[in-house]
Amino acid sequence: MPHYIVHCLDHQGAVERRLAHYDAHKAYLSGPLPVTILVSGPLLAEDGATMIGSCFLLAAENRAAVEAFHAADPFKAAGIWAEVKLHEFLKRKDNREVATV
Repeated sequence: MPHYIVHCLDHQGAVERRLAHYDAHKAYLSGPLPVTILVSGPLLAEDGATMIGSCFLLAAENRAAVEAFHAADPFKAAGIWAEVKLHEFLKRKDNREVATV
């Protein structure tokens, strides 16, 4: 199954809006999805704490499934992301089984 990266950057000053929709976003990610989430989490500002975006590593049958996943995310509906890039990803190495962090 192909892998995809979805890289999302928030609008400037969107932290409060992000937090207001965070529970809906997490609930969506926990429900039935057209993709398999392998890794996901927020992107952080230089301070190491302020959320400024989202990143997903997904397994999906095709790009259309990834687009459907993204389109249904509550963060997209709330207009949190200013920029979204979706790329097919060729996984060459995967150390998640031995990672300690």
